[in-house]
Amino acid sequence: MSTQVPKSETDAEAETETEESPGDQRRRQRDEGRSDAAERLRRETEAAPDGDEDTVHLKVFRYDPDVEGKMEPRFDDFHVPFEKGMTVLDALIYARDNYDASLTFRHSCRQAICGSDALFVNGRQRLGCKTQLADLADPVRVEPLPHAEVRKDLVVDMSHFYDQMESVEPYFQTDETPDEELAEQRQSRENREKIKMSTRCIWCGACMSSCNVAAGNNEYLGPAAINKAYRFTMDEREGEEMKEHRLRIVEQENGVWRCQTQFSCTEVCPKDIPLTEHIQELKREAVKNNLKFW
Repeated sequence: MSTQVPKSETDAEAETETEESPGDQRRRQRDEGRSDAAERLRRETEAAPDGDEDTVHLKVFRYDPDVEGKMEPRFDDFHVPFEKGMTVLDALIYARDNYDASLTFRHSCRQAICGSDALFVNGRQRLGCKTQLADLADPVRVEPLPHAEVRKDLVVDMSHFYDQMESVEPYFQTDETPDEELAEQRQSRENREKIKMSTRCIWCGACMSSCNVAAGNNEYLGPAAINKAYRFTMDEREGEEMKEHRLRIVEQENGVWRCQTQFSCTEVCPKDIPLTEHIQELKREAVKNNLKFW
């Protein structure tokens, strides 16, 4: 004889009402997974010994204005397994994918071409994809670019930087075009060599972030925009009329004359562009353009 207590009709209805739906089950499993991931991050972070040769210690700036409890800026610690050739961007991606999916930063090409992952690493503006962890002192402190509004974690608002770049008309304009429709607009080898370095700008904003003048003067064009103006001002294919037009843009009150020749922009440029030299050459061109002999 069975000793199981038979279920009453009421008990059967209650069991049916409390039975978990597939949707509820998926949500419960998702929430449990997040809790497990957070607990794993806590255990791994606390368990990682200082000075472990197989891990690198990241101290990452965190800020989220849209989430209660994360509106106050702070630093989170991540201990990431180290591999030879690993970059700061590699470590950030690992921390995001394995520890905290909410960690936010920009990246794209991972080949120092797109300029989207410019960061402030150990007190210096650098590209995350180009900076080797082996070259940095531990812990590696990763922050958003200074002198820019932080949107979330390591992401800053680049709107002002792009506005300054656009203000110098960063596109080719010429006084004259060849008579034949398919004829090339040739440039001499010497002129190409002259402007070659200025064409390497990837719009990362590192130079603007390092510039003390730009930090205190929101109207200053900044080294990146002036370098872009140099690239076209010195291009012989545009002609003298366009050259004068571009010089009028850069010689304005908040143009080249605001530069204090601190070389900070040149020092942090990930493409080794001689930004300060270009600014000084534009100053000389502006002076010569305004000299009148009569």
